[in-house]
Parts: sequence; C-alpha cells; structure tokens
Amino acid sequence: MTIWDDLVGQPEAVQTLSRAASGEGMTHAWLVTGPPGSGRSTAAKAFAAALQCPQVGCGECHECRTALSGAHADVTLVATEHVHLRAEDVRPLIALAQQRPSAGRWRVVVIEDADRLNDTSGNLLLKAIEEPPPRTVWLLCAPGPDDVLVTIRSRCRHVGLRVPSVEAVAELLVRRDGVEHQMAAFAARASGSHVGVALRLATDEGARIRRREVLRLPGSVRGVGGAVLAAGQLAEVAQQESKAATEDRNAREREELLAALGATGLRTLPPAVRSQVRKLEENQKRRATRAQRDVLDRSLTDLLSLFRDVLVVQLGAGVELTNAEMAAEVEQLARQSSPEETIHRMDAIAQARFRIAANVAPLLALEALMVQLCPVTR
Repeated sequence: MTIWDDLVGQPEAVQTLSRAASGEGMTHAWLVTGPPGSGRSTAAKAFAAALQCPQVGCGECHECRTALSGAHADVTLVATEHVHLRAEDVRPLIALAQQRPSAGRWRVVVIEDADRLNDTSGNLLLKAIEEPPPRTVWLLCAPGPDDVLVTIRSRCRHVGLRVPSVEAVAELLVRRDGVEHQMAAFAARASGSHVGVALRLATDEGARIRRREVLRLPGSVRGVGGAVLAAGQLAEVAQQESKAATEDRNAREREELLAALGATGLRTLPPAVRSQVRKLEENQKRRATRAQRDVLDRSLTDLLSLFRDVLVVQLGAGVELTNAEMAAEVEQLARQSSPEETIHRMDAIAQARFRIAANVAPLLALEALMVQLCPVTR
C-alpha cells in the first residue's frame, strides 16, 4: 500500500509528485488541475503526505495517515462551501503559512477550490505565494489552469490530471469500497469516470433512480408546455438530491451548536444564541445553494452523456454507449432527429451549464434548455 493507491489512472502525475517529494524539482507553489472526478484533491492530499513522510509516501506511518485524514498539525485542508472563497477565508491561511512547521518537514496548505477565489481573495493569496517562508508549500486545485488568476498560475508549477479509464475507476470501487464487479462497472461508466459520483451511484439506490428519471426527461418532452414541466421536474430532482446530501449534516450541526452553547432543549433561545443559530443557518443556506448547483450541473452532464450516445448511434460509430442500460431509449431518440439536431441539443446543454454557473436563475435556464430539447416537428 502507498499513498498513491487511490489516485487512479495518473502515472505521469504520480511520478512528478513523487520525485518532487524526494527533492527533485520541488517548489513552494503547485497547481493541480483536471476535470471533475479526476482526483485533484486526492493527488494534493497524497502529495502533502509524501512531503511529511520520512519514506516519501509509504502510506503506513503516522505522518501519512494523519496527512491523508486531515489530522496532521502541519497540513491544512481548505474546501469552501460557499460560491466563492472570500477574503476572510484566505487571511487566516496567509497568517498560518508564515509559521514554521510544528512537527513535520513542511507546512502544507491545500486549497481544493482555488477556482473559487475572487479578485480580492486571489490578490491576497498572490502576495503570500510571491514571498513564501522557506518551509511552506501551497497546493492549489482547480478544473483547469484558466480557472485560476493568471498572476497566481504563473507562480505555480502545474500538474495536469486526466480522466481515468472506466476500468481503473471500477477496479478502485471493487478494491477500496467492496462494490460488486457488475455494479462497479455500471457506476464507473455512468459517472463518466468521476470517482466520487461513481461511488455514490454504486452505493445509493436513490441516486441511481434520480439519475434515470433525469435521463428519461428528453424522451417525454412534447411541446413548450411539456418543456416547462420537465424543467420543473429536473429542478425538483436536483433539490431532492441536494437536500438528501445536506439535511442530516445541517441537523447535526445545529444540535452540536446548541450543545456547545448550553442551549439544548430550550424552547426560547437567548438573543446571543439566536444570533449564532442564525449565522449557522445562513451558512447552511449558502451551502445548499452550491449543492443544488452542483447537482444540477451533474444532471446536465448526465443529459450530455445521453445525447452523446444518441450521436454515437446516429453516426454508427460502433463504440460502447455510456448509458448502455437505456439502449432502447437512445435508439428511439436517434430515429427522431438528425446528427445536426443532436449536436445543437448538446450545445444547448453546455449553454445551460454556463448560465447556471453565471448565477442565472436555475429554473429559467432549465426552461430555456428544455424548449431547445423539444423534438422538431417534421
């Protein structure tokens, strides 16, 4: 076992990071990029562990275990639950980075959502990266180099990850999580090799049911009225998914806060306690907004995979379908349209993803999309 076992399908990145941890090409700032599910956070955490490990990543020692779990005193993991990483989120990191390592060889700060830095927080971080202490390492993660401010990007060494193969993701689910082979293969293919989504599909029947409901929407749309109804259904599915992912955590956080403030069981909360609870609820609301957007983006990615399959059938490409279990529905959609129309619909899905990411009201973006997915009257 090594720290790199969970980073599947990335031999070049593993080689680069392993050598750097050994002292070959080491630098104070790194930018790890790759598509969703490629393992950006996994790579950053493994690299942090290698930097602390006396054997440069054995996976067994105290340094490796604590660094991977987030318990190492000199490894700080940052993942925002807000739409942006704000200046108040970054300032404590800058102060922390100035401190010498307390127990390990390096002080490592991992920012998993560097693409969420805004201009203010990005400029604050830039100053810290430009003049780092000698034993501090910044590890930034983002989908692509262009998602990070160019001034920050130019001061980081870049490591790019790629989409792992379906076989590699399925093997990981079987080996690490004990998933049955057939289910692992389905989940890896349906997720587009996104490790986190694959695990959710493999272990959560509700997630599989909701995904299938989303994929059936295009075949049920008939006219503008049907498009509006389908958009509402898609938004509702996303809301249910995000609620399922956050509801238990929200309740647990509220209970823990009330217990910490000595207010458990009180019918009427004191003003000071109410203000703390209100602040918690505001943070949870922001987290729910991000969760819903993330779920919607995943649903639109699933729709994109469906029309990719339709195009494969229309062109007779002879490659495996991503949604092989829906072959009959794919064939029907392929007969109802031309390849040009399918490409137009794929472009419409991409445009909807862009609009939602740009803060357009999700329901409006979905309604516009579903109208464009309506079958063309011949």
